Amino acid sequence: MKQKAKDENVLAQNRQARHDYFIKDTYEAGIALTGTEIKSVRARHVTLRDGYVQIINGSAFLENVHIDEYKEGNRYNHDPLRSRRLLLHKKEIAKLADVKAQKGMTIVPLKVYLKHGFAKVLIGVAQGKKEYDKRETIKKRDQDRELRRKYRI
Repeated sequence: MKQKAKDENVLAQNRQARHDYFIKDTYEAGIALTGTEIKSVRARHVTLRDGYVQIINGSAFLENVHIDEYKEGNRYNHDPLRSRRLLLHKKEIAKLADVKAQKGMTIVPLKVYLKHGFAKVLIGVAQGKKEYDKRETIKKRDQDRELRRKYRI
């Protein structure tokens, strides 16, 4: 029962990231949002697909994440693709900056959820998959599905 309640708090997921990257490590970060942004997030109008995290001057920013304009926002609406500051500890930002400096590593958002009424984003340190890795993952998933189907009957 608790698992179901936990899943209801997930507002958006980036399923494509698990397909395109090997996720090495994850961090939970708060997001600095405006009033109309949090209303859109609570209404589940978030797209994480092309998002990434950028470290600038010791601060982490969530880039290229689309949060739709709030329908009743009028002139106070926000820019859907603006950079949003991530709320992390300095040590975490330093670790992420070191990882980002390595070749082939990136930081991607995995999901957006509510925790105690605050919007949080789960970011993952990721390494890009090659095409053959993607095919291997699909093949393994299909084999597991066949085994489950075979033993269920």
